[in-house]
Amino acid sequence: MSKLKIDFVIANGENAAGGFGITQAIGEDLFSLGIDILTSGNHIWDKKEAVTYIAKENRLLRPANYPPDVPGAGTMIMKSRSGHTIGVLNLEGRVFMRQIDCPFQAAKREVRELKKETNIIIVDFHGEATSEKAAIGWYLDGEVSALIGTHTHVQTADERILPQGTAFISDAGMTGPVNSIIGVKKSQIINKFLTQIPVRFETARGESLLSCVVVDVNAKTGKASSIQRIQLNFPE
Repeated sequence: MSKLKIDFVIANGENAAGGFGITQAIGEDLFSLGIDILTSGNHIWDKKEAVTYIAKENRLLRPANYPPDVPGAGTMIMKSRSGHTIGVLNLEGRVFMRQIDCPFQAAKREVRELKKETNIIIVDFHGEATSEKAAIGWYLDGEVSALIGTHTHVQTADERILPQGTAFISDAGMTGPVNSIIGVKKSQIINKFLTQIPVRFETARGESLLSCVVVDVNAKTGKASSIQRIQLNFPE
């Protein structure tokens, strides 16, 4: 973090508990390592305790386009290490996903509120389809500092700064085991394809990969000037 002069860290933590949801203990460990905000997506409720944890931990977000009575919040405003005010918005897509509220309409509504306090707004869009991610990236171009896709576990090579100053990438990628199929033991995934018999997935072990992006943002305008893909390997 010091080498890259990182000022604020956002991580999607919905698979932090061995690939299935998040627990309070794991969440607190991640915050202690320097993560400022944890976002999530469709796996946020995989651990029952997440329901009570998210209700009391405002640094853990769930998608803002979930039903209004769902515990937790979809946005958060915090100060960065250098004192800048950062707004974070978590959204979930609908293409090949659950039919929840429209993320486009939710985005406009939430961004409007965040802009009352800051021009620096980072969006985690948790979705399956690159087309949906690209569409909302263009929809929010110039309105947010960055639109970072998550969910597929595969880092994409389409990072760019859109014309009005929004940094975009379809998917930031996975942090997890390298020799796996999107984090799961290879044999289990292959066997399911061969037999079509459901199986409870287990997280693979061994060499790990950290995938992320680093975005530079003008603190006054909220416009992004660069976005860099990073992948780091860690031996077992």
